[in-house]
Amino acid sequence: MKILAAATLALLLCGCAVVTVADMAVGAAVGAVKLTGAAVGAVVDVVTPSKDEKK
Repeated sequence: MKILAAATLALLLCGCAVVTVADMAVGAAVGAVKLTGAAVGAVVDVVTPSKDEKK
């Protein structure tokens, strides 16, 4: 009976590990997209003239 309980616990913990790894991968992808968006925004700000410069 203890072996069955240990095997069940091991399977449940393995599933949690998979979810954690997937969550970390999604978090890293979202972070990369945010960083890329910020970099593109900075480049657009440098390339385009501001409204103050037009006056």
